[in-house]
Amino acid sequence: MAVAIVSKQLRETDIKKRLTIPSKSLKYFPSLAGKHVVPFKARDDSGRPWKFQIYTRKGKRYLKPVLTKGWLDFVGAKELTIGDKVDMEEKEQGANKYRVKTEQKQMWHPIDL
Repeated sequence: MAVAIVSKQLRETDIKKRLTIPSKSLKYFPSLAGKHVVPFKARDDSGRPWKFQIYTRKGKRYLKPVLTKGWLDFVGAKELTIGDKVDMEEKEQGANKYRVKTEQKQMWHPIDL
């Protein structure tokens, strides 16, 4: 059974720089174990593997976790824009432990009848 880690509607910072994630989600990612940067892999809906890096502030009380390395490549490949949605899940144990899904916002255009 998969556990939802992050469900987020993307903002400008998420598209142009890094994905900010809630601190409460840290417990689902690989252990930081005294570090402030940890790489991990996830698969998208098509099964394609992605390498990401979770980063937190050094020695700060509020860690403010973000996904950095690999995130902008993912955004570009998926053609994500502001308002699109990203969901990350932790699956059962194993090599493919994490899954990342995207949902693009619906654009409605009026038509003349």
